[in-house]
Amino acid sequence: MRAWRTTRPGPLADRPLQMRRELLPRPTSKDLLVRVLACGVCRTDLHVVEGDLPPHRLNVIPGHEIVGEVVSVGEDAGGRFEVGQRVGIAWLRGTCGHCRYCVRGDENLCPYSTYTGWDADGGYAEYTTVPADYALELPSGYPVVELAPLLCAGIIGYRSLVRADLPDGGRLGIYGFGGSAHLTAQVALARGARVHVMTRGAEARELAFSLGAASVQGASDPPPEPLDSAILFAPAGDLVLPALEALDAGGTLALAGIHLSDIPSLNYERHLFRERQIRSVTANTRQDAKEFLGIAQQHRLRVSAHRYPLDSADRALVDLAGGVFSGAAVLVP
Repeated sequence: MRAWRTTRPGPLADRPLQMRRELLPRPTSKDLLVRVLACGVCRTDLHVVEGDLPPHRLNVIPGHEIVGEVVSVGEDAGGRFEVGQRVGIAWLRGTCGHCRYCVRGDENLCPYSTYTGWDADGGYAEYTTVPADYALELPSGYPVVELAPLLCAGIIGYRSLVRADLPDGGRLGIYGFGGSAHLTAQVALARGARVHVMTRGAEARELAFSLGAASVQGASDPPPEPLDSAILFAPAGDLVLPALEALDAGGTLALAGIHLSDIPSLNYERHLFRERQIRSVTANTRQDAKEFLGIAQQHRLRVSAHRYPLDSADRALVDLAGGVFSGAAVLVP
């Protein structure tokens, strides 16, 4: 099969990804062997490839927004999936199941958790594997290119919305408007929220308006009204300050990214007083995935997906880093 491996994490200009031809992966008895039909290109992949996230596995194949077709089912993989069925593979790949976090339902905080495309090979390839217990059933009615971004951008955006504690009919601010944000905005709008978008890209602004945003302005500009909740999708720590200032009393800012540049010093009166708060977002649980994919089944989400051939994975990452497109990029073998 063809596969991209992160041979030496570093700047994209140094070509940290290399295409190889190699044997198909060997699944364990608890795994599914999956033929990759599409794999989303996530900003987390960029952090893995460039070394912003410390390597967990040498020469790993990135990619964790995977839509695939089951090729084989391990003898201990249970009966949920069968050969020929489409499945989703997301970021969360494994947890211990017995630590205090797993027991209380917070498996995303499990200290022994593992992740697709970081601890194990992911979807920038023609085939991959997944533990059957962590494979996801997919909503119907979406082409594979539109399904792929749902599997991280959608799921993480949904968890970020939950963490932001948006009240019914509330006022939500979204900072950065890429693959995750444009899906999260639609979920919030479906729940009656007024959504204000802060972003730098002209194409992203057009997309936000087309989806029903009440206002769109520059990345650090104040929204036209105080916010009940805000989500920071852009990996820019300096945007934490204007986002906090935009919150109404009792408002919550959720930080959606796995990586964020340094946050400047906060002023207590301007940024935190009157019970404004910051919450981080760490990965997702399988329950998050189930709930979000259920929403995607009930509400036909508009997915802005830009197709790239698998051979152009390196170019897709360069375009992502450069803000060339709005929405999400998707690799198709």
